Amino acid sequence: MKIYFAGSIRGGRDDAKIYEDIIDYLSKKGNVLTEHIGNQSINQTGETNITDTIIYKRDMSWLISSDIVVAEVTKPSHGVGYELGIAEKLEKPVLCLFQANQEVRLSAMLKGNNIFTCKDYNNLAEAKLYIDNFLIQSI
Repeated sequence: MKIYFAGSIRGGRDDAKIYEDIIDYLSKKGNVLTEHIGNQSINQTGETNITDTIIYKRDMSWLISSDIVVAEVTKPSHGVGYELGIAEKLEKPVLCLFQANQEVRLSAMLKGNNIFTCKDYNNLAEAKLYIDNFLIQSI
């Protein structure tokens, strides 16, 4: 199974460790095409060794080839929002994970979209449970 993981890079890297933990778990379930999202050495500047055009083409290729999309959506990100819109048009199963007890609420454009599975989680164990249930429903 090919898994596209989406998480904020240029929108902020505060949750990079969480991304890394989720990606580690997802990698036990399939091939995570976007493992670099969890790389804590990537800062808010993003990947500086390649052009934005190359990043766009590479990521769109990965998104198109993926079987499912898992997005950590707590940190708002233009790129993640764009990826989710494309995933919807491609009819990919999408799981959006949002950290509970935040000062902000998840966007209604995500939470109100019945095509997406959106789950608030309190800890990594809970996120893993949501991932497992999502995988069962998506296969």
